[in-house]
Amino acid sequence: MYRRLIILSVIILSALCGLSVLGYHAVEKWAEGLQGARLGEFAEVAEQIRQDVNRKLDEFILTEQDRPYTDYQYYYVPENVAPGRRAQQVAFLRSPLAGRLDNSFAWGNFQIESNGTIITPNDDIVQREGATGENKILLLQVQFNRKNIETNLLPVLNGVTPASFKMAFSKEVSSSTKTALETLKQAKLAKGNVQKSKDAKVEGLKGRQGKDLPIESLRAQQQKTQIIQQQRQTFIDNVAANTGLQQRVEDSRRRQRNVQTDLEQSEEASQSALSQPQIAQIEQALDTNVELQLSRQEEQSDTVQVRVGGFEPIVTGGGNAEESIFGGQVFLVRNVQIEDTHFLQGFQLNEKKLIQEVKESTRRLMRDGMSFELPQTKNGWAENKNAAYTAVLVFDFGELVLNLMEIDPAWIAEQISQLRHWYFGIISIVLLAVTLALASLWLSARTQLKLAQKKDDFISAVSHELRTPLTSIRMYSEMLEKNWVKSEDKLAEYYGSMRAESERLSRLIENVLDFSRIQKGRKKYTFSLGDINECIADVVEMMKPYAEQNGFSIKTELGQLGQTAFDPDAVTQIVVNLVDNAIKYARNAQDKIITVRTRSDDRFILIEVEDHGPGVPHRLRYKVFEEFFRSGSEATRETTGTGLGLALVKKFAQAHDGFVEIITARPIGAIFRVALAAR
Repeated sequence: MYRRLIILSVIILSALCGLSVLGYHAVEKWAEGLQGARLGEFAEVAEQIRQDVNRKLDEFILTEQDRPYTDYQYYYVPENVAPGRRAQQVAFLRSPLAGRLDNSFAWGNFQIESNGTIITPNDDIVQREGATGENKILLLQVQFNRKNIETNLLPVLNGVTPASFKMAFSKEVSSSTKTALETLKQAKLAKGNVQKSKDAKVEGLKGRQGKDLPIESLRAQQQKTQIIQQQRQTFIDNVAANTGLQQRVEDSRRRQRNVQTDLEQSEEASQSALSQPQIAQIEQALDTNVELQLSRQEEQSDTVQVRVGGFEPIVTGGGNAEESIFGGQVFLVRNVQIEDTHFLQGFQLNEKKLIQEVKESTRRLMRDGMSFELPQTKNGWAENKNAAYTAVLVFDFGELVLNLMEIDPAWIAEQISQLRHWYFGIISIVLLAVTLALASLWLSARTQLKLAQKKDDFISAVSHELRTPLTSIRMYSEMLEKNWVKSEDKLAEYYGSMRAESERLSRLIENVLDFSRIQKGRKKYTFSLGDINECIADVVEMMKPYAEQNGFSIKTELGQLGQTAFDPDAVTQIVVNLVDNAIKYARNAQDKIITVRTRSDDRFILIEVEDHGPGVPHRLRYKVFEEFFRSGSEATRETTGTGLGLALVKKFAQAHDGFVEIITARPIGAIFRVALAAR
C-alpha cells in the first residue's frame, strides 16, 4: 500500500511541477504580449500622427500649387476682365497674400526675377496702404525677409537653379560677393549640421523602439508641373501692374506700338520724368514689355503658356538656422516659365507652425496614459531614455523626432508583477493544498493501517477473551455433568468460577455492544435522579469476588454527593471497566489494594479508581483512551482485554458532559479520574 502511495505522490508532484512551469511560461508570454500590445498602440498612434500631419501638409501644398503666380505680387489683373473694359481701364486687385507674412506653413512669400530682383506681395505697403503701426512693423519684417533671401538664398540658388534659368544678379547683389561666399559656407555648415543631427539621432535610437515615418507631402517628385493657358494681355498687364504707377503702364503701352523707332526717346523721357530710385524699376518693366511685344508680333497668338513647377526644398544657413529643428532655414521654391520668361516663387517653411500642428495632432490622437515630447533643442537633439516609442517624421530636408512616452512608465511592470504575484500565490496555495492532501492521504492510510492492525488485534483479543471463559465454563460443566466432583467445597468453587467467567463474558459482550452502538450513534442514555454512591457501592460489591480471586481487595472512600442526574448503566460500566483495568495491570504490584472514591466540586462529580501498579507513562495518557489501543505487542502481551474498556469510559464521561484524566498516585501507581457534570 505504501508503494502505491509513493507512486501516486510522485505522479501528482510531477504533474504539479509541469503545470507550474507551463503556467510560468504562460505568464511570461502574457507579459510579452502586454508589452507588445502597448508598443503596437504606440506604433499605431505614431502612424495616425504621420497620416494627420501628412494630410495637413497635403492640403497646404495643394493650395500652394494651385495658387496663381500673380498672388506673389501686390497688384494683379483678374483673368475674367472683358476685352472692351480692358481697353478703357485695367482693373487691379490686391493680392490675397498682401498685408501679412505668415500663411499657414508658409512664411514670407517672395518672387525672384531673372535679374535677381525680389518682389513680395507686401512691397511698398506703407506707401500703398498708409503708415499705420501694423504696416510699419510689416515693412520692417519684409525688409528683413528680403535681406535674408538676398544674403542666404540667392547665392545658393545660383548653383542649384536649372540651366534654363540664368541668374543675372543686379549690381547690388553682384557687389556682395563676400557675403555670398559666407552664405555658401553657412549653407554647407547647415547641411553638415543636418547630417550631424541625423547621425546623432541614429546613434541615439540604436536599441530603441521606433520607426522612420516618411512625410511625402513636400517632396518635389510628388508634385506635377502645371500648364496653364492665359490671355497674353493679362500677362502683360500683370507685369506692368507692379512697376509702381499707372502712368508708367500707359507709357509702356504707347512705346510698344513703335518700339524700334522711339525706344531711346522714351527712355530719356522716363528718366527725366521720374526720380533716380525709380529708374531701375522702369527699365525692368520696359524690357519686359518689349520682349512681350516682340514675342506677340512673332507668334501672333492671343494666349501664353504658363508652366508652374513643383516646390523644391532648399536648406540654407544664416538667419535663425542655429535654432532650426532641421539645422538650417528651409525654403520651398518653384520655377515659373511664361514662354521665354523665367522667375522663381516660394516661401520659407514656418517651423513654428509645423511644430504647432504636430503637437496638436499628437495631443488629439494620443491614448490614455500617453505623453509626448519633441526633443530637438537649441543645442541639438537630446536623447530621452524614458521614451517608449520614437517616431521620426522624415522630410526631404530633415527629420523631426517625436518621443511618445508613458505617463506612468511602471504601470506595465506593476501589472506584470501583480500577475506574477497572483500566479505564485495561486501556485503556492495549490502546492500547499496538494501537500496537505498528500499528507492527509498518507496520514489516513497510516491511520487505516493502524486501525486495521487494531481491528486484527481486537478480533484476536476478543477471540481469546471469549475462548478462555468458555473453555473454563465448558470444563467445569463437563466435570459437574459427569459427577467427577465429590467435595462440597470443590462444587462451590467450580460454581463460583463458572459464575465469574460468565460475568467476565457478559462484560466483554456488553463492552462490544456498547461500542458498536456508540459508533453507529444508536446508544441511548437514560438520565435519572439518584444516589451515585449507592450505584458505585453495588458495583464494588459485584466486583469484589473477581478481585479477591486475583488477589486484590477493594476499598471505598465515598464522599457526600447528594442527588444527581446520571445514567446508572453508564456509571456501572465506568466503574467495572476501571476496576477491571486496575486488576489487569497491577497484578505484579506489592500493594494490591484498589481504592474507589467519590467527591464533588462546584461543577463536577469525580469518580477515582486508584491502584499501585506500574502507572501510565505521560506519552500514553491520552492514547490509552483510544479504541482498540493496548500497550505492547499482541503476540507478547500478558494481560487480557479488547482495548475497548477505557475508550468506553471516555465516551460515557463525554455523554455526561465530563472528561477523563490520569494522575500519578503516591508513592507509585495511577489514579484514573472520571468527571461527570453535576446536574
